[in-house]
Amino acid sequence: MKNIKSLMLSAGMVAACLGVISCQKTKTTEDGTEYTYIEEGSEKPENGQFIIYEFTAKNSKDSIFISSIENGAPAYMMHNDSVKRYDTTKVRPGIDEIFSSIRKGDSIQFTAAASKIFGEMNTPPFLTADENVTLNIGVTDILDESEMQDFMTKVQEKQQAKMAEEAEAQLAEDIKKIQDYMAENNINATKTESGLFYVIEEEGNGETVEEGNTAVVNYTGYVLEDETIFDTSLEHIAKENDIFSEGRPYEPFEVMVGKGRVIPGWDEGLQLLKGGSKAKLLIPSTLAYGPRQAGEVIKPNSVLVFDVEIVEVQK
Repeated sequence: MKNIKSLMLSAGMVAACLGVISCQKTKTTEDGTEYTYIEEGSEKPENGQFIIYEFTAKNSKDSIFISSIENGAPAYMMHNDSVKRYDTTKVRPGIDEIFSSIRKGDSIQFTAAASKIFGEMNTPPFLTADENVTLNIGVTDILDESEMQDFMTKVQEKQQAKMAEEAEAQLAEDIKKIQDYMAENNINATKTESGLFYVIEEEGNGETVEEGNTAVVNYTGYVLEDETIFDTSLEHIAKENDIFSEGRPYEPFEVMVGKGRVIPGWDEGLQLLKGGSKAKLLIPSTLAYGPRQAGEVIKPNSVLVFDVEIVEVQK
């Protein structure tokens, strides 16, 4: 395996990916796409080797919407010298022509319509087909198959560490939001090791919910930030909050607990309760839907609150 330092972007490549160096040499593909070499490399890949590259993509407003550097995961492709450099039957012939000739050390910048870069069918929905996109590419290394396996292992480890670090920071932020909400609303809740907060408002006298049990639950869920209710099993609450849906059965929800069939905050929180209990669960985003959007109301990194009642515990 090559020294890991050889995988780092050179100063020129970083500048290329950030688009801050003036043009040096411009070429044109057979379909008319112009591309500029900010820095030229020399090592040509052999057939079957993997080309490792960093890249950023900017929209017509000069805003970066994709960055391998930000994502912590370089892109890669296998070099195949048997493929024609230019083929009009391809989805994006000009871009493929550029990639077929890149070498280690190349820093390239080009601007083209989104459909030329991504292909008509693969253009992201937030871009129009004819919107100009600027792509900056910095080729950092060329690896054979065995080196590629080691490289991917290191990339995965780095990504996992980055995700864990981001989750830890997000959890700290969420806990602060929950604590502020509790103070404002005079709520005295218990915090678990994971960061879940819960209040048992009415202790039940039924059996304790355990992993593998089926809990029958009435619930109302809302976003902590503005207390917007996004779902409930109770018809009167749905009607009062203008989220009633005709044809939907409003009845207690049955879930096998501890099996990952609901968000982690539910799997953990329900196991703190007994049959007949009523409780409030204040769930950080890391135990809910995390950084992804979950419907119209639940935005990325939303802290959620659930009022729950354990109607029945089925062992």
